[in-house]
Amino acid sequence: MSLDVSLTYEVDGNEIEIYSANVTHNLTEMADAAGIYYAIWRPEEKGYNLAKEIVRPLANGLKKLKSRPSYFKKFDPPNGWGSYEYFVPFVENYLAACKKYPNSKISVDR
Repeated sequence: MSLDVSLTYEVDGNEIEIYSANVTHNLTEMADAAGIYYAIWRPEEKGYNLAKEIVRPLANGLKKLKSRPSYFKKFDPPNGWGSYEYFVPFVENYLAACKKYPNSKISVDR
């Protein structure tokens, strides 16, 4: 199973998707350890609605991930579905999109 994240804008009453990605649920423990679980999987529970609201948590989490790779690799799922090597670029790309489209709406499909 995977989580789909997207950033959208409303244009003339229609939502236009400007970014989308997915990530396996097997990486939730790694995300939680990096402090970015809620920013990615459950933004609505923290009141995050717009991309600009998760820039700081994602940036802080990415910094943690990159500063301690051996620690975070311990959270790689044993079944091989998802890994540190996959998750870091996912976070980098999502963060870049949030910075590029700060007023876009966050959507998640669990």
